[in-house]
Amino acid sequence: MQDTAFAAGALIYAAAAAHAWRELPGAAIFKLKWTLLYPSLYFLATLIAPLATPPLRRILRAHIWISFRTGFGQSVISVLAVVLVLATAAGFIYADTASAAAHSGRFPESAFSAYAAGVGILLAQALLVRQIERDPTLRPMIEGAATLPGSPARGRGD
Repeated sequence: MQDTAFAAGALIYAAAAAHAWRELPGAAIFKLKWTLLYPSLYFLATLIAPLATPPLRRILRAHIWISFRTGFGQSVISVLAVVLVLATAAGFIYADTASAAAHSGRFPESAFSAYAAGVGILLAQALLVRQIERDPTLRPMIEGAATLPGSPARGRGD
């Protein structure tokens, strides 16, 4: 699920940046800075911080493990729910861009930075999921949960 969420978030961000590039006034270097360069700093911060800081990594791993145990992210519905949240957040970027283009001409830099930070944490989660799945002590529990009758991974009818 985390891979899907990251991919959806990255594609939505790219579409929002392309939309802003077309709609907002300003020189190309200005647009490049505010849609890619400065937001990439937020992306990198939220990607690196939980991977490089043990207390943050433990918190995020615990969150991911709880989602495995409860079955969230293991069904089509939960993946679609995450993608819906990402699309809703992207709607705010589009609305902010359209408003800025039509009225003030102010560049919506905070929207791009915030969304890039969110995409960074999605990638950090995806990378930590891979670590959890490779952990020899957790792997049997993950596989065992997927084979339990009624588990989200197998469906309720089993």
